[in-house]
Amino acid sequence: MDRPGWHPHLWHPFTQVATAAPPLRVVRGEGALLELDDGRRLIDAISSWWVTLHGHGEPSIAAAIASQARRLEQVGFSDFRHPAAEQLAERLAACSGLERLFFSDNGSTAVEVALKIAWQWWRNRGEPRQQLIAFEGAYHGDTFGAMAVGERSLFSEAFEPLLFAVARAPWPATWWDDDGVEAREAAALARLEQLLETPTAAVILEPLLQGAGGMALVSESFLRRVEALVRASGALLIADEVMTGFGRSGHLFACQRAGIRPDLMALSKGLTGGFLPMGVTLAREAIYAGFIGTAPGLTLFHGHSFTANPLGCAAALASLDLLQELPERHQQFEARHRPHLEALARHRLVRRPRLLGSVAAFEVATDQPGYLNPVGPRLQRLALERGVFLRPLGQVVYLLPPLCLDDDQLTHCYAVIDAALSSL
Repeated sequence: MDRPGWHPHLWHPFTQVATAAPPLRVVRGEGALLELDDGRRLIDAISSWWVTLHGHGEPSIAAAIASQARRLEQVGFSDFRHPAAEQLAERLAACSGLERLFFSDNGSTAVEVALKIAWQWWRNRGEPRQQLIAFEGAYHGDTFGAMAVGERSLFSEAFEPLLFAVARAPWPATWWDDDGVEAREAAALARLEQLLETPTAAVILEPLLQGAGGMALVSESFLRRVEALVRASGALLIADEVMTGFGRSGHLFACQRAGIRPDLMALSKGLTGGFLPMGVTLAREAIYAGFIGTAPGLTLFHGHSFTANPLGCAAALASLDLLQELPERHQQFEARHRPHLEALARHRLVRRPRLLGSVAAFEVATDQPGYLNPVGPRLQRLALERGVFLRPLGQVVYLLPPLCLDDDQLTHCYAVIDAALSSL
């Protein structure tokens, strides 16, 4: 079925062709900007689904990929290893405190691997645990295991009969000037403690910030109390840092900002600076040791054709170089956001402003909360007309720009949001 403005052979994600506007055609990206085929330039205020960490076309990452491509572009990782994978594993282990690294190819599969490791680790010990716990509102990806531990919604409804059961605890999201957060946190912790009375394989969470679930922020102290309960129960703790990793929280990892140490961590998105798809699951050494033995069933039978792709590893190493050479870019972004968000928070339509590192978010006052709220597409169109690309989550509007965004561009983003709100 051909429609004007749509390519006859492409199938776009999260898109209903019958009702959506045709996708824009991008021909070039540079820094925080996207150039369209009609010559317009847009500020990419959401880092192209949160992956473009340092900016489009970052020269040092492009050069690292080109250099690696001339030496080795791909090799099967079951039978071989290579220097780029070794170096990346060493550096991620050093900066995360988790000693073992398993490569995959995107965020969903990094989560799948973490779930499989946690589940099988208990089985390998001869004491299988049958419960997994996740949090209400979570999003962990669109493969089956990731869907199962995410919030059940329209996104997963068609597959509900195929998803395994998951116990759920409340996520006591908070925002500026929130007087009720302590009571919500106490109720959430009480429920989690109750759930943990059942032997549990693992608890999975997005540390500090649920991304696709509406940029829902919790306090650092809440996460520390969650960790204490999980430790007391003997369950494993899985941190899904697919979105929050690599400086997005103002720290290299959100777990570090919160002061918690998970047993397993899923990474992707900013891992390669947005240049190439790659996922990573980090694990404690003691977990890795639980898969070693002469019995074949102890093996983690999981893999991907492009596991530890050398080009992706080279991109990730170059991205880590930038984070370590220019730490002020992620460490100071929250301070850059703050005065703009404080001013915007006075707008009559702005509710529940919150801020974490390079992520600023708020909700538009509405009687119809939810992902399908039409206010999101309306704001997106209004912002596009003014040169800024946003992708609101229903009534939740957020900025999550590349770290290279300059002060004038950041000011323009907030001015466009203010004008768009006033046009509603």
